[in-house]
Amino acid sequence: MSQTRAPEILWAQRSSATDAEKNLVMLTINVPNLEGDHTKCDLTSSHLHFEAEIKANPSKGIEGHKYLFDLDFYDEIDVAQSKQHLTAKSLYIVLRKATSNAEYWPRLTKEKVRLHNVKTDFDKWVDEDEQDGEEEDFSGMGGFDPSMLAGAGGAGGMGGMGGMGDANIQEMLAKLGGGAGGAGLEGLEDDDEEDGEEAQAEEIK
Repeated sequence: MSQTRAPEILWAQRSSATDAEKNLVMLTINVPNLEGDHTKCDLTSSHLHFEAEIKANPSKGIEGHKYLFDLDFYDEIDVAQSKQHLTAKSLYIVLRKATSNAEYWPRLTKEKVRLHNVKTDFDKWVDEDEQDGEEEDFSGMGGFDPSMLAGAGGAGGMGGMGGMGDANIQEMLAKLGGGAGGAGLEGLEDDDEEDGEEAQAEEIK
């Protein structure tokens, strides 16, 4: 097995001074061939610890790797209101900011440092002053991606992070973009069928 690697982490955010449910940080931790039994993510109000072990499978051309990463958040998050969804390609996490604020976090990390593996998720990013300008198109790649939460109702809790059922998904999408409910999820179901086993949610232990 090769030496420990830091996973690629993409992030975007939303903010609101009046609606706590719109104060979000969206993380995508990209690691190919993730398995729930070998993936761990511990979350506290100020810190994220991620580790995963990819088992080698020569018959499928999969090399063995170990991933490890720790991150201190810029500000506190609400662990109980944060959600996760695991696929064979990525771990998606939606963090609820603990403090409602119209202003964006200036950065993801507490310390002002440049991390080579942490990047802005331009597919999900919306400028702070454009959040309320127009309804977002969740079916495309330009806004909040419903695939981050689809199927999470079957995923187990992770460091205080519970699963999310379809009703709550619909509610969150409606509040974020107003009217992005059923159509986006229907399209998502088609994508899941095409992805097959790779898009199955697994419980993280």
